[in-house]
Amino acid sequence: MDPGKWIERLDDLVWGPWLLLLLLGTGIYLMLRMNFLPLKNLKYALKCAVSRDSKSGGGNGEISSFSALATELAVTIGTGNIIGVATAMVLGGPGALFWMVITSFIGMATKLAESTLSVKYRSRNEKGEPAGGPMYTCVRALGGRRGRLLGTSFAVLAVLSSFGMGNMTQSNSIADVMWYSFGTPRVLTGFFISILTILVVIGGIRSIARVAEFLVPAMGLLYMLGCLFVILTHIRNLPGALAGIIAAAVSPSAVSGGLFGTVTVSAFQSLRWGVSRGIFSNEAGLGASGITAAAANTDDPVRQGYISMTGVFLDTAVMCSVTGLALAASGVLGSASASDGSLRGTGLILAVFRSSFSRGTDLFVSICITLFAFATIVGCAYQGERAFEFLMGGRIRYNIWYRFVYGLVTFLGSVFSLELVWSFADVCNGLMAVPNLICVLALSGKICREIKEYN
Repeated sequence: MDPGKWIERLDDLVWGPWLLLLLLGTGIYLMLRMNFLPLKNLKYALKCAVSRDSKSGGGNGEISSFSALATELAVTIGTGNIIGVATAMVLGGPGALFWMVITSFIGMATKLAESTLSVKYRSRNEKGEPAGGPMYTCVRALGGRRGRLLGTSFAVLAVLSSFGMGNMTQSNSIADVMWYSFGTPRVLTGFFISILTILVVIGGIRSIARVAEFLVPAMGLLYMLGCLFVILTHIRNLPGALAGIIAAAVSPSAVSGGLFGTVTVSAFQSLRWGVSRGIFSNEAGLGASGITAAAANTDDPVRQGYISMTGVFLDTAVMCSVTGLALAASGVLGSASASDGSLRGTGLILAVFRSSFSRGTDLFVSICITLFAFATIVGCAYQGERAFEFLMGGRIRYNIWYRFVYGLVTFLGSVFSLELVWSFADVCNGLMAVPNLICVLALSGKICREIKEYN
């Protein structure tokens, strides 16, 4: 069997009803046990994220709380907000956007729990640097063979996920947009991205955080303004687009025609692609963000958990929603080329912006995707490296090998096919969630009690 077909079948198996139930069920369960505090305290969490204290810190971490959030956002606000939304709305219909947003609100409870646990149970490597994440939570909080097995499983999958979700999909998107826009050979794009990645990640978390603090606000604002301009130029279509997205989430056939073309997906496909792409974008339930949260310079695990939680809201409820509305209102989703599958991913996003911008579209989209994707690449390098370090028993002398391999994988992602890369990333993401959620559920009583007492 062709490797691509095998990975696609594995992707469908991993992202079956069982995983959707586990992810959404865990989020709902935690939200209920927390008495809806993630929603009630969202305003407080956003204030914490931008406060002066979050930028200075006062604990035993490596970077400030704001830098940790910026690095988390660098990982999550990537091509999942652009290419991921477009892919979800093609494969799952317009209703996939609805499920992406719903998943983000449910996922805030999961992100709050897993990030709080990662800070609470973080450890130190042989150099004295903070090291945390679900692998350390499993070992230090659960203990025994069960904790070691879950922690090791998560670490292995986190390393693979850093290569897939955090690296290959991003470099693939950069190479894709450079080819579409300027005809730049993928090999050439891959070579330059690979070298640049190695130069940044070689400096460790402080170097990565400096890049993230600069890129995240700039790229987020630039992209938001572009999407809002597209929506404004198609403002008459906005009410129909909103109504169609909501209706398609339950009954895709109800919105066939008009803005959305001929919808041929089922309600389950809409749910499946909305949830998987939403989680791909915001990482709620995957646990990887906890690795970055554990580097924060704070002694207050719950407060840092709230700050990390805002990343889910900003990433999916805001950024993905704006992308989806621009895509739906522009009418490109209902075009013949989108309906027959010949226009997907980067090409679809370019068509959306070309519907509103008379010139400069290719340059604008290229800049946005390149900035988003590169920030994700360098942010995921830290998460994967900490997982690799855990597997090496906390010894940092082997980290240099991970960094160089990571740079090589960046090149490979640039030249592989889009479908193969995204399917591989989906498999890694789905499997990584399992040991993390088992750990979170096992500790849910304790962590939910601490969060309620904190409130």
